[in-house]
Amino acid sequence: MRRVAKTGWMARGLLILAIAIGAGIIWSTNTLLTERYTETTRSRAQVRLALYSGNIVGEIRRSAIVPRLLARDPVLTGALNSSDFTQSSQQLITYAEEIGIAGLQLLDESGRVVAATDRNLLGGNARNSEAFVAAVRTDGAIFGVSQNETGASKFTYSQKLVSNGTLIGVIVVDVDLRQFEASWKGTTDAVIVTNSEGNIILSTEPLWRGLTEKEALKTKSAPSAITRALNATRDWAEVGWGDLPVEAYLQGEALMRQEVRVPFQGWKLTSFTTFASVRDKVNGVLALEIMGGAILIALGFYFTSRRARLSSVFFQNESAELRQLNQRLQREIAEREKVEKHLDMAEQTLAQSSKLAALGEMSAAVSHELNQPLAAMKTYLAGAKLLLLRKRPEEAQASFQRIDDLIERMGAITKQLKSYARKGGDTFQPFDIRSALSSALSMMEPQLKQRHVQITRTIPRDPVIILADQMRLEQVIINLFRNALDATKTAKNPHIEILLTVGETAVLSLRDNGPGIDDLDALFEPFYTTKAPGDGVGLGLAISSGIVNDFGGRLTARNAAKGGAVFEVTLPILNDEYTSAE
Repeated sequence: MRRVAKTGWMARGLLILAIAIGAGIIWSTNTLLTERYTETTRSRAQVRLALYSGNIVGEIRRSAIVPRLLARDPVLTGALNSSDFTQSSQQLITYAEEIGIAGLQLLDESGRVVAATDRNLLGGNARNSEAFVAAVRTDGAIFGVSQNETGASKFTYSQKLVSNGTLIGVIVVDVDLRQFEASWKGTTDAVIVTNSEGNIILSTEPLWRGLTEKEALKTKSAPSAITRALNATRDWAEVGWGDLPVEAYLQGEALMRQEVRVPFQGWKLTSFTTFASVRDKVNGVLALEIMGGAILIALGFYFTSRRARLSSVFFQNESAELRQLNQRLQREIAEREKVEKHLDMAEQTLAQSSKLAALGEMSAAVSHELNQPLAAMKTYLAGAKLLLLRKRPEEAQASFQRIDDLIERMGAITKQLKSYARKGGDTFQPFDIRSALSSALSMMEPQLKQRHVQITRTIPRDPVIILADQMRLEQVIINLFRNALDATKTAKNPHIEILLTVGETAVLSLRDNGPGIDDLDALFEPFYTTKAPGDGVGLGLAISSGIVNDFGGRLTARNAAKGGAVFEVTLPILNDEYTSAE
């Protein structure tokens, strides 16, 4: 009897010790995991905040370029000078779709809306508007914020158009920042953007716009959890993160307030993130630990009282309940993992949309580059048709093969739109610049034969290896060739000289005997062209200069001493040391 009683007391002692150890483990796990998941939640909130700030600044900077380019557009300037606006609205709609902006307005010198993407605005008077007044008083693009009748903020860039030193109109570009509010609602409880004066200009809560943060949180529409969160975060700031009270973020109602400065006109971006997920994650782990401890206790009771039938039935019932609890916990864990997966996908989608926002700017460039192989295909088709009529199918077959090559080239050009998001130096490959020159000459061969242009080539015998994209370099060479052909239309004996020299760098020079270049300073600016309307839009040299700059080189132009123009493409050579390092 004494041995049995001693064994019983030992079992009770071990049971009490196990409970104490389990309670200590649960307490320490609760503390560590709460701090860890809280820090994770705060880090994710900071990442999202940085992403939101980057998206806002990116959209503002992208839109800032638009009025500068359109202010130089000869079509809009000509419409203002001639007061003929019949096609101006359609032209603005085309620009807005290609560039990917919210809207455009063209105002004359009196402030009247003469063209707009929204035709309902035509004929309106914007003389007293902030965009018109600021643009008239200042040179360059001016950013402005105004409010409509509903209190919503409207963001615009405006710039005046000048002809011969005289104001002829103002171009107004609508900056669409409201698009971000919808995406913010899916990841956080509340997000606001305040200007330098502390007024809210963007918010997930419409009634907050135009108020200060303090005034917004006093409105009846504000969630009561926001107010409690501010009180809680104010207390946390006083005691410090190291003394953070557990109950402050374990009730599932408190929010974390994060603030970051937007690098634009003193703006601030503030978000309020819930702590509900922290408690759910911690509870899931604690429940697993409790379940494991309960199983161990159940096993201890089973072995100590297995002779008792009633005790056995009790433990069996408890095991069944624990299994049900385990199933519920597994379902909850699966649901939490699914929510986290959706959150990661949403963040990746936002990052990808920020990259793809610039694809609209490539539309005019791709359209211009496709015109070159289309013109060559037309020439080859005409030649192949003539050869078939003369019963020379072998030579016609060669023309069809070149047409097939051009179709593949057009497919490669359009493929650049898809690969733009990952565009960079990792797509460059070593190749011989002579092969790119030979391919470009082959594509231009029909035009050269038709024009009877004399071509003089001075090319080294040894390979000239560079690290770049061969197809894009061929586009540059073809652009320069087409410009040289157009420049020699009035020459009696058209002549184009090609010179490839190698030193510390590779220099490809194209010289023609045309009339030369009148305005060298504006040669590489977008929309600048000396061709007749319909023959070009003034993008070829601007695109070519950008491509050469991507290769780490430089595209320059000058007038030759004996007449004509000289274009030089300078590119770095891929030397042996670089190849060995690779």
